[in-house]
Amino acid sequence: PEMVRIPPGKFLMGSPETEAGRMGTEGPQRVVTINYAFEISKYEVTFDEYDAFAKDTQRELPDDRGWGRGKRPVINVSWNDAQDYVQWLSKQTGKKYRLPSEAEWEYAARAGTQTRYWWGDDIGRNNAVCNGCGSEWDNKQTAPVGSFKANAFGLHDTAGNVWEWTQDCWHTNYSGAPLDGTAWLEKGSGDCDRRMLRGGWWFNAPQHLRSAFRGMNHSDVAFDFLGFRIVRAF
Repeated sequence: PEMVRIPPGKFLMGSPETEAGRMGTEGPQRVVTINYAFEISKYEVTFDEYDAFAKDTQRELPDDRGWGRGKRPVINVSWNDAQDYVQWLSKQTGKKYRLPSEAEWEYAARAGTQTRYWWGDDIGRNNAVCNGCGSEWDNKQTAPVGSFKANAFGLHDTAGNVWEWTQDCWHTNYSGAPLDGTAWLEKGSGDCDRRMLRGGWWFNAPQHLRSAFRGMNHSDVAFDFLGFRIVRAF
């Protein structure tokens, strides 16, 4: 996958209580300092990229629902599948790939912004695919990766298209969460049978595409709205 270098920095993670559509899981807001550079995939992992892994490891190919494979984001992949993919990719390349932490994901998705979406506080028209985003794919299916403009870091589809798995375990809010960008796992009553999802999907309402919005699901489930992007550590 094509990767984008993300510089070190700090940001205010979560949403203020005044943000429209805010959920209690998005607070309390806190400053997170990421004092290291990392790379994150420019796009969500595609069928082309995932199918190469599946064929090499003789796994069943995930169902594309007839929407097409190629440059569409891979769907019907569980958190466990994503873990197997990054382990395979790491062995193939000799580089260290993994899923992003929630903090890394939000830092990269915001790209220096504090608005509801990286492009502003209103969903606008044709900035993403969702239920009410104004795209040709709304409520129907995924869009090919890169169909919408990139954020200031050069990342595409951090809002909408497919939910993206992260490394973190489920916590009901940010009380006690790490402040250094690392993944929040078992510590603090984390439920690691469920993992955090970010970004929203092609059938979500616009409020669920906000940069601060958090979803979660069981690590062994695979649906047509679940995909992922990856990080390379140095």
